[in-house]
Amino acid sequence: MSDKQKNKILIIRLSSLGDILLTTPVIRSLKRKFPNSQIDFIVKKQFNDALLYNPNISKVIIYEKEKAKLLKFDLRNENYDWVVDLQNNFRSNELTNGMKGQIRRFKKPSVKKLLLVWFKINLLKDIKTIPERYAEAAGIEIGNKDLELFYPHDVKTQLKESGKYIGLCPGSKHFTKRWPSEYFIELGNKLAKQGFAIVLFGGKDDKELCAAISMNIDGSINLQNEDQLLQTAAEMKRCKLIISNDSGLMHAACAAGVPLVSIFGSTVREFGFMPEGSQNLILENKSLSCRPCSHIGKASCPQKHFKCMKEITPELVLIQLNNIQVGI
Repeated sequence: MSDKQKNKILIIRLSSLGDILLTTPVIRSLKRKFPNSQIDFIVKKQFNDALLYNPNISKVIIYEKEKAKLLKFDLRNENYDWVVDLQNNFRSNELTNGMKGQIRRFKKPSVKKLLLVWFKINLLKDIKTIPERYAEAAGIEIGNKDLELFYPHDVKTQLKESGKYIGLCPGSKHFTKRWPSEYFIELGNKLAKQGFAIVLFGGKDDKELCAAISMNIDGSINLQNEDQLLQTAAEMKRCKLIISNDSGLMHAACAAGVPLVSIFGSTVREFGFMPEGSQNLILENKSLSCRPCSHIGKASCPQKHFKCMKEITPELVLIQLNNIQVGI
């Protein structure tokens, strides 16, 4: 199929927040290569905001499990020339079954991940980021890997444009990816003593966590919300620095172009989910033979010591902040 025939392109990535934001370099590159093409994107409703205002997308299509059969019928009638399935699971395969256009699918390095997690055999030393892997799946090259998140300019925030804010993102779906809350509190108070105003960011699942941390940091501002991504991005943009776990909000901070310090616990950069698109620094405990214990995170430390996070102390993070040039 020639480039001129790729008039209608469909991208599928149903979840989750970080994975969807990591598709934005591919979206941008596809639009650049095929400027006259229609690019549609299928995503779950709760992640719609990540793409809603992206100028490179013609239409965002909401995936709902109970309406999947109807959606499949509608997609067939669209006659897409090219389908890029970046989810590549049972649901996305069902949606694309019977489509006539060329279908390209993301090949997950599942076996290599399992070898690294279970046997510490590292076949991922030649680290490829997720945007690079997505681009390979799409059969294109990406000029740069910067993430993008677009939002209206009239989004209101209580943070002043000239404020001296540092944002903390203490949440993550899995326990082993969360830096201890007492560490966030200690670091937040140390930074507050240096004259910074500490801002807490999180989604609806982080309500209690953010409230507890904010309550114990002098003068902090709790901006946790009910997964209002565009609001969060606009407020992150006012911060001089974001300190985050390996989470969806880590990628949101990158997409907002804010300098970032990421703290990795049970996961490692070899999995490809590194920060992209902003000045960043990854802190991780490389001395442990038990890392990684999972490619997505666990509910508890299998070794019961949780050294991957506990040995990255607030004092160590404070020292490392000098490597991010934001006036710390």
